[in-house]
Amino acid sequence: MAGDQVTLLDLWASPFGMRVRIALAEKGVKYEYSEQDLWNKGALLLQMNPVHKKIPVLVHDGKPICESLIIVQYIDEVSKDKAPLLSSDPYERAQSRFWADFVDKKLYELGKKIYTTKGEDQEAAKKDFIDSLKLLEGELGDKPYFGGDTLGYVDVALLPFYCWFYAYETIGNFNIEADCPKLIAYCKRCLEKESVSKSLEDPQKVYDFVVMLRKKFNWA
Repeated sequence: MAGDQVTLLDLWASPFGMRVRIALAEKGVKYEYSEQDLWNKGALLLQMNPVHKKIPVLVHDGKPICESLIIVQYIDEVSKDKAPLLSSDPYERAQSRFWADFVDKKLYELGKKIYTTKGEDQEAAKKDFIDSLKLLEGELGDKPYFGGDTLGYVDVALLPFYCWFYAYETIGNFNIEADCPKLIAYCKRCLEKESVSKSLEDPQKVYDFVVMLRKKFNWA
């Protein structure tokens, strides 16, 4: 992708957009960042993603690629010469896709339930959220990264949610590290990588964004 025209249509707080930012940073790809207003969607976003009308969208030489995990796989395939994110082994690739899909299906929806519900519904969401993180913690084991010794596909899928944890904890009044110390230690270790630390947003800023959403949509 070096020398190509690459644009990322994104929203700063999106954990899905952060995935793409980490992947591009890992590959050393320079790109133009285009912040999108999801409440007043612009012509470019509607043109590049007419089906879902959502971010992130990666535009590579005028051609759009949509959906964050698909974008990350695309970046990996077109920039194979540096920092591979998926294993060359078909079984290991399948396992990585399984766990990235697990993150997609569980963490975002459960996290959203924590800050959009109250009472029993919120308590159930918190329990399911911690249970999901414990499963991920078990899969990580004692490895530095989910795929082994180097940052890979599952890490890219999961790590953006780390900067949302503070919002979940503050609104839900619970402590993730108390239940999942190994996973939090892993997240902090990953932040030592510049590709990760520069791609994730400040947790306090994300929290303020979630508070704004709660007021805007009367979730509070």
